[in-house]
Amino acid sequence: MTKMGSISNPYLYETLNMLIGQAIVVQTEKNIQQGVLASVLPDHIVVEISRTPFFIRMEEIVWVTLATVKK
Repeated sequence: MTKMGSISNPYLYETLNMLIGQAIVVQTEKNIQQGVLASVLPDHIVVEISRTPFFIRMEEIVWVTLATVKK
């Protein structure tokens, strides 16, 4: 468990901050979510999927990538 205000993975935190506002795909321990990255905080991110915010804990993230748009 992380302490209040500490960043468990500073590299992931900084990388995600550069992706705010972009469409991303996030794999967690349980599933894969695709949406727009709305916010990044030390302990979780907010991904908007169909205008609904989903809160994903940083500790549950396996990988993150930009979403590809099919043409």
